[in-house]
Amino acid sequence: MASAIPSLLFCLLVLAPRLGSSSHTSFINGGKQTFVRSSDSRVPTCSPAPSDGGEVPAGRLPVMHRLSPCSPSSAGEGKSMLSAGDAFDRDALRLRAIFRESEPEDSKVGLTIPATGAPLAALPGAADYNVVVGFGNPVQKLAVGFDTATVGATLLQCKPCSADGDPCDKFFDPSRSYSLAQIPCASPDCPLRACSEPSSCTFALKKKGAVLVNATVVTDTLTVSRSASANDFRFACLEMGAGTTESSSGVLDLSRERHSLASRVALSPDTVAFSYCLPADPGFPGFLSLGATRPERSGRGVVGGYATVWDKASHPNLYFLRLVGVSVGVRHLRVPPAALASDALLEVHTTFNYLSHHVYAALRHEFREQMREYRRAPPLGELETCYDFSRESSYSVPMITLRFHGGAELVIDHMLYFKDPRNVFGVACLAFAPAPAYAPAGVAVVGSMAQVNMEVVYDVRGGKVGFVPNGC
Repeated sequence: MASAIPSLLFCLLVLAPRLGSSSHTSFINGGKQTFVRSSDSRVPTCSPAPSDGGEVPAGRLPVMHRLSPCSPSSAGEGKSMLSAGDAFDRDALRLRAIFRESEPEDSKVGLTIPATGAPLAALPGAADYNVVVGFGNPVQKLAVGFDTATVGATLLQCKPCSADGDPCDKFFDPSRSYSLAQIPCASPDCPLRACSEPSSCTFALKKKGAVLVNATVVTDTLTVSRSASANDFRFACLEMGAGTTESSSGVLDLSRERHSLASRVALSPDTVAFSYCLPADPGFPGFLSLGATRPERSGRGVVGGYATVWDKASHPNLYFLRLVGVSVGVRHLRVPPAALASDALLEVHTTFNYLSHHVYAALRHEFREQMREYRRAPPLGELETCYDFSRESSYSVPMITLRFHGGAELVIDHMLYFKDPRNVFGVACLAFAPAPAYAPAGVAVVGSMAQVNMEVVYDVRGGKVGFVPNGC
């Protein structure tokens, strides 16, 4: 556990390019999604999220992409979406951090830093999807990300500010909270083998002698809404030794770790730990629902049932599902079961989807066969199956379905990455790639593009995950 929290700092790395509003309509029929040109030229605007005092359940929070003009972190002001190459670079940093391809910097406490050696100031340092919650007493409201693929800690940027004097008005101020409590180094709740001082669970992350982060693991009150809060909630308070490039204040841990927010949610037979829906349009919110009502209790159903969460000794806190089938349109891939089966990591902050080389090759071949009537385009980054739809008045794309052990099906209706997110009649590429060499053998990654507009339901206690289409 000693390396868990600092390595988490580098797990906040990706951006999911969004399909915004453009002059088109679309519909789904016969396993295909069809896009048709229209005269509608709407520009996305911010749709206000319901207030805390409305009809929204106590644990339900609006979710915005961090680069949306509606983002509570204001990170999206004046920013454009990343190119495919930049998105792949962020995916690589993210996945290398998750799979622990790193170099030891301080063997005394087992801390690690990315093998890239990139300084903290050059890393994005923010989760992609933001919610607003409160920390401390009195409550300090902060825009934070949420993450299911951490290795066991909620992170929060705290005052005092970075050494370079950047403003930090959006950081948590521990001195203002009367309920904050230190965790002694010897406490079982302190995840470090050694601390900077015995009276607190504190460490310093260094690179070539320079302090990048001072962090202290503490407990305080987390407030989700006026009627939902968690006392003595554990998080790492980060004092940055260098400026970060984003304005999110931290990230909520929704992993399977026993101190995570997902593990602290009070449950009943009718609820699950949490669910979320990532918005497809930057002008509208998705949601994160803590203590969410089971969809089958509210007249909605998960597609195919629930997938079993597989325990993986190397990453016990993460959500791995067993991939057992892939379809393109109505056709199943002809891949031997032994070659197809893989541990698929559900990932909110990785953009693209990654499959084993054998499965990816079969998917690419079948997709190209069904798309052979359309004009091909040069690759974008590592996306090698691309098309130019600029001359089309309409086109149809076979939808891709991932099937998991237990019966759950993820029907992906955002399987294309558009070079210009505002123009679906330009260049677009299949948003799948072969698993990178640094990923463990037999591991696939289901990224954020595959989960857009889908309510993903996490029954943590029951060890299963389900998918509800058209969730937001």
